[in-house]
Amino acid sequence: MSERVICIVGATASGKSAVADQVAASLGSSVISIDAMQVYRGMDIGTAKTPAGERRAPLLMVDVCEVTDDYSVQLFQRDARACADGLLESGLTPVLCGGTGLYLDAVIDEMTFPSGSRNGDRREHYELLARELGAQGLWELLRGRDEASAAIIHPNNERRVVRALEMLDEGVSYAAHHDGLLRRSPHYDATIWGLSWDRETLYARIDARVDAMFEQGLVGEVERLVDNGLARDSTAGQAIGYKEVMDALEGRCGMDEARGQVKARSRRYAKRQLSWLRRDGRVRWIDMAGTGPERACELVLAGMGT
Repeated sequence: MSERVICIVGATASGKSAVADQVAASLGSSVISIDAMQVYRGMDIGTAKTPAGERRAPLLMVDVCEVTDDYSVQLFQRDARACADGLLESGLTPVLCGGTGLYLDAVIDEMTFPSGSRNGDRREHYELLARELGAQGLWELLRGRDEASAAIIHPNNERRVVRALEMLDEGVSYAAHHDGLLRRSPHYDATIWGLSWDRETLYARIDARVDAMFEQGLVGEVERLVDNGLARDSTAGQAIGYKEVMDALEGRCGMDEARGQVKARSRRYAKRQLSWLRRDGRVRWIDMAGTGPERACELVLAGMGT
């Protein structure tokens, strides 16, 4: 286990970025974004990247690849750890910030991932099978080969079913791998701080953020990214906000309906984020009711003896 890192986590729209930025600035360090979608260049408004001119501390692990790239958790683990190790070697405390629970765990805990390429022959084979058999038929194929893995994957989750079949071809059971993710040893000495809001306030913050994104030009951002190759079936194209706006631009729904879907899906995502974090007994929660970023920063620094 290496040296200490500080993690600022929580649901979307909980105020993580502001707190992490202040903590890193106070320590003379940098923030490492732990967000599966902020890695993509041009995905700024919809991922709520802190604008460069508003950052008090450097922000790392943003804008590292194009929307046409398939940037995996394996690549993220490698690159984010390189950022953290570079800061530690300089005598600085890395401040990790984000709400993508798997990506956070991949960085701070010992986790290994099966190999596999999005564009590999096996994946293409199973994607073709999915079109022929349908989602249910593909899931039945998985169930016949690995009942334990099928039991924890919804039949409609075609991407995960395809991945589970790929893993079986590599000699790895998705179920066994999934179980292993829950039993890890730390890679860094991580202190994890979670920002907590009551549900009603958090949902109101989410709705306000989504409205602000549309007002700031989310639709135009998506149009530019589509012109640059953003595709619906890509990893980047699955991001909340981008997927719904693309639907509206293609006439699948109205833009007002798309905005409502972004709000609803963001709220559901927040619930999943909090469920992931609450199962981790290391998280120290800060009640943000009446607590601004400055006070939260003070609590974090006091908690590390600074």
